[in-house]
Amino acid sequence: MNYNNILTAFKDGITTITINRPTKLNALNKATIQELHQAFKHADTDKNTKVIIITGSGEKAFVAGADISEFANFNATNGKKLAKKGQELLFDFIENLSTPSIAAINGFALGGGLELAMACHFRVASDNAKMGLPEVSLGVIPGYGGTQRLPQLVGKGRAMELIMTAGMINADQAHNFGLVNHVTSPENLMPLCQNIANKISRNSSVAISAAIKAINASFKDGVNGFKIEIEEFGNCFDTEDFTEGTTAFLEKRKAHFPGN
Repeated sequence: MNYNNILTAFKDGITTITINRPTKLNALNKATIQELHQAFKHADTDKNTKVIIITGSGEKAFVAGADISEFANFNATNGKKLAKKGQELLFDFIENLSTPSIAAINGFALGGGLELAMACHFRVASDNAKMGLPEVSLGVIPGYGGTQRLPQLVGKGRAMELIMTAGMINADQAHNFGLVNHVTSPENLMPLCQNIANKISRNSSVAISAAIKAINASFKDGVNGFKIEIEEFGNCFDTEDFTEGTTAFLEKRKAHFPGN
């Protein structure tokens, strides 16, 4: 597919999505959010894609925030619609994908950019990355899941401080807080993400999808995560991947999962 604001590439089971608005520091506008939804949906339905990596073009920013000019004149009704649609279309959508997603944070990840990274299943940052949710400095709060996902990842106290001060943290602080899994040099960022993706790709995509569903369940109100785990665990026994995985183990050979 052809896009105006993003680039996509596929190689060795990995789909890489690059937000390509370098003159705007890859800021998220409505058009970019729509294109990202389409790209993630296409990759998720592509059986050849085992892992999705998302990053930003250039060396300065992953995503420096939302395009403020699009909502500067909104009222309360417009604002609620903006947040609701954005969460449903992209941020919640990514979090609940059956295909694993990795955010490769190459520079600034602020506001909607950090919210996008947090919606991914985990994050890897270059050592020059800076992260934060500065929305209160504009008289608004994070609206794309930031007030919910940041406390889940770093704890309530740290999330309160980061949001209320509108400050930024560097990559090492983000790693210490548990916001990112790994920190590396800018030149090694994509190779490291690809190496992790390759390790993921060797495992059962069906089981990974079930694991994502079970893990996410524990963060949803009114959902018994243990019950979902039991259901997903049981469902795995009826899959071809389970048959292949257990047979390969017993035969002391490498498994070749069919993805069913």
